[in-house]
Amino acid sequence: MSGTVIEIGAAPDGDPIHEIVLTGPDGTRARVLSWGATLRDLEVPGSGGVMRRVVLGYDDLSSYLANPAYLGATCGRVANRIRNGRFTLNGRVHELARNERGVTHLHGGARGFSHRPWRVETAAGNAVTLAYRSTDGEEGYPGMLDVLCTYRLVAPSTLEIEMTARTDAPTPVSLAHHSYFTLDPGHSVRELEVAVAARHYTPVDADQIPTGEIAPVDGTPFDLRSFRRLADQGIGFDTNFVLDDAGPPAGDPAAPRLVARARSSRSGMAMEVRTTAPGLQLYDGAHLPVTDHGTGALTHGAHAGICFEPQYFPDAVNRLGFPPPWITPDAGFRQVTTYRFCTDNVSQR
Repeated sequence: MSGTVIEIGAAPDGDPIHEIVLTGPDGTRARVLSWGATLRDLEVPGSGGVMRRVVLGYDDLSSYLANPAYLGATCGRVANRIRNGRFTLNGRVHELARNERGVTHLHGGARGFSHRPWRVETAAGNAVTLAYRSTDGEEGYPGMLDVLCTYRLVAPSTLEIEMTARTDAPTPVSLAHHSYFTLDPGHSVRELEVAVAARHYTPVDADQIPTGEIAPVDGTPFDLRSFRRLADQGIGFDTNFVLDDAGPPAGDPAAPRLVARARSSRSGMAMEVRTTAPGLQLYDGAHLPVTDHGTGALTHGAHAGICFEPQYFPDAVNRLGFPPPWITPDAGFRQVTTYRFCTDNVSQR
């Protein structure tokens, strides 16, 4: 079935929804949905060759059509939050949907990229590329945008995600992958030890919007520069970290750099995250809805999964001091992220 494209249903507007089954060279398996360019399932070889599921998902399609928690989805045109659903570009104010409590714009709006049908561009045994055209004015954003999202399985036990976008007019773009990872299915991710290569983070106000400050993590619960058990930090995490630029492998400026790691003392599973993005949103799944029809009949709810979302900083469209999320017809968007898994907490290179 590797590389197979299967029609499994239809979107509310009648567009077909496909599932693509991928198999990596080392036996890693993934299932991807064209709806929202969504990663539905990911299994990696564990100890003794036993396959281990490392992301949360749903058994039924209807849950993905709603998907209020964005399980596995591709979020955009601008992921995360924008203050008051508004930004100014070239002197013009652009009003966006305020789809979070009627106050903020979240993950691209009422129907962001996560809740739209994408087209299967190409599919092979270990990779699939999905395409979406966002029209000028969609969700209030200027310019037509052509987006590609490629999921690729590579050895050892690695999921690579490459996102690109081109526009016909200046526009903001910040795409983010939103899987909820689990190294201990059925157990709280607050028990995981996590490390993030970040000396700074962006403090937020009561609406989870950055204040504009880029603050040091020294002396705060946000200091995850070495492994820390999340539950021991005394706070919840829905936090944007300002990633250190330690340099990509082999000096390649286009290659993703190591930015985060997680490990479980219970299962011995570990993962590492590499990305080209300037920021990483770490979310501990505190508001994940309860479901009894998760993938593999798993029941999950709050803290059942953890998100590592590479992206531009929240509300960067309104903050001159943040890395700029703007693209033009002459300069597009490209972001590469890898999630690598191993057993027995073996340290990765």
